[in-house]
Amino acid sequence: MARAGLTADRLTAAAADLADEVGFENVTLSALARRFGVKDASLYAHVRNLRDLRTRVAFLAGGEMIDRIAAAVAGRAGKDALAAFADAYREYALERPGRYAATQIRIDQNLVADSAALRRTAEITYGMLRAYGLEEPDLTDAVRLLRSTFHGYCALEASGGFGAPRDVRASWEQAVAALHVALEHWPRRDQKEKDA
Repeated sequence: MARAGLTADRLTAAAADLADEVGFENVTLSALARRFGVKDASLYAHVRNLRDLRTRVAFLAGGEMIDRIAAAVAGRAGKDALAAFADAYREYALERPGRYAATQIRIDQNLVADSAALRRTAEITYGMLRAYGLEEPDLTDAVRLLRSTFHGYCALEASGGFGAPRDVRASWEQAVAALHVALEHWPRRDQKEKDA
């Protein structure tokens, strides 16, 4: 019988696959139930609702993504670590578009605090940026700069938003090189106070 063997983890993995196929915004409990040949109600024994399912997909995807990034940056520092981090980020976003979209949703902060994958993401990201000599609040500002740059570039690339004949990969590498320069010459708080 199709319903045998359903678990929250199995449903989450199937929802992540579905997201990559049809788009994260099109993942519904009905679509997932059809995939397993069961009625929608059968899923409620394993997930509370659509929000719960999507949050689970976000955590699954976030864990996959940081595993890929961690492997890429291992043993690297400075510009090499930044480039490896950026490339792993971009590859995941382009190869797993539905999963990647899940990593961008807003998640309840109580759940975030309990997520080992999200803690690991913060540790690896902040660790890479500390190599540039950054401390708070500059660390948070730098994380936001990287995330918005990476996400914006990947979103534009995925949608075919770059129409110029310049190679998209070459532009990506130049953008990462520019971020490295920005991080090396980050405006320090003590310098800002002197300039004020």
